[in-house]
Amino acid sequence: MSGKKIKTMEELSQLSGISRPTLSKYFQDPKSVRESTKERVETALEEYDYRPNIFAVNQNRKLTRTIGILVPYLADPFFAEIVRMIERQCIDAGYWPIVFSAHGEKEMENNALSTLESLRPAGALVAPLGRGSDIDVVQRFADAVPTVVFDSNVPVGQAFVGSDNFQSIPLIVDYLCRTGEPPCFFEMPPVNPNANKRREAYCLAMERLGHDPMVIQVAGSDWGFERIGLEEGVRLIDSRGLPSNTVLCSNDRLAIGLLAAAYEKGLRVGHGPGCAMRIAGHDDHPWAQFTCPPLTTVSQDYKAIARRSLSVLFDIIKGENVPDEREETLFEGKLVLRASA
Repeated sequence: MSGKKIKTMEELSQLSGISRPTLSKYFQDPKSVRESTKERVETALEEYDYRPNIFAVNQNRKLTRTIGILVPYLADPFFAEIVRMIERQCIDAGYWPIVFSAHGEKEMENNALSTLESLRPAGALVAPLGRGSDIDVVQRFADAVPTVVFDSNVPVGQAFVGSDNFQSIPLIVDYLCRTGEPPCFFEMPPVNPNANKRREAYCLAMERLGHDPMVIQVAGSDWGFERIGLEEGVRLIDSRGLPSNTVLCSNDRLAIGLLAAAYEKGLRVGHGPGCAMRIAGHDDHPWAQFTCPPLTTVSQDYKAIARRSLSVLFDIIKGENVPDEREETLFEGKLVLRASA
């Protein structure tokens, strides 16, 4: 390394003798220049310790290679896994992913959309808060930036990709009814449209099977699902407030909290002799296979959702196969049987 720290591409061009257009072409796509040129550029980068400002490079292009990704709560294992897959696919396709989290707050979501729009992304994948979103703000963003919505189906953007709750919930309700006492449905006040759909799908499935729906809605208004499942689960167990010894939770994170509540109260969870409860969830979060006992659930197809979301977005960006109307793609869930139910 020369010891001289340079800050601009112009300086790098002057010192290395490589033309500014050639450097720009390399930074847009290293594979677009000859191998000998690529080696010269990389030698110069190492010698002068230069790293391009990716945002400035993007701003100077008519079409940036940036893809914005916005999720409601990045600490949620579902969103963390989806984002991981999307990031990898963006990079492999030659795009630069930028991730924002709304932290469960409308103001944070609005600020993230405003910041993302200022970066002039080529497109965006947005999982809105849903009920907590300012829909007008999300709509204005989607009008300005090619946008595919995933997970939370609010009526904005050019397309939606998500899971078919009216297929997945009946799948697990049917299994639980066939193998034991019909389940009650354990939920908190909905934070996005999926929660409402899952409750409705549960009620329809129970009625179709000749059972009365048993919906238990506990207190809670944030994204601390495990804590809510634990605290409200302990309260319900103590008060004998669960109308069934089989509990279907609206999502796996609530189910994980309820498993902890059962453990705290000395109740064995599982299917078979000596078990006091059966607990099941929905999503197949990365943690679900490692709970004690491992959690029976319905999987969302993470890979398919990530792959389809990006595929549709890339088509829109390129002006290929653009649908005349907003299209929706729903993937079916698969029953994952483990020891908890």
